Amino acid sequence: QVLLVESGGGLVQPGGSLRLSCAASGGTLSRFAVGWFRQAPGKEREFVAAISRSGETSNYGDSVKGRFTISRDNTKNMVYLEMNSLKPEDTAVYYCAGVGVRYALQIRTTASGYDVWGQGAQVTVSS
Repeated sequence: QVLLVESGGGLVQPGGSLRLSCAASGGTLSRFAVGWFRQAPGKEREFVAAISRSGETSNYGDSVKGRFTISRDNTKNMVYLEMNSLKPEDTAVYYCAGVGVRYALQIRTTASGYDVWGQGAQVTVSS
């Protein structure tokens, strides 16, 4: 059973940057499409970004396009979320999620499409 663990969250000022990491253990992450989601207090879980098994295909939520970048290093069993130009409204708990998929270019953009979740990392954007 693959386990996912997020790291890299914290407090950052508006306009700043953070990089979240998602580490996989207990299995080979290269078999999984991976997504990032976030949830702010009182709000529903929101799609942030997704990347295919091969890393060749990615997709982003409208609110983060042009500011966030998802990437992966299958040799290290890692997925990353680079977050730039952060805004207070980016404040949330960020979750890494994975699902085994057959096709190397396949991605999923809904939470229901994933079956393995990390515990979450808090990101707070505030001055």
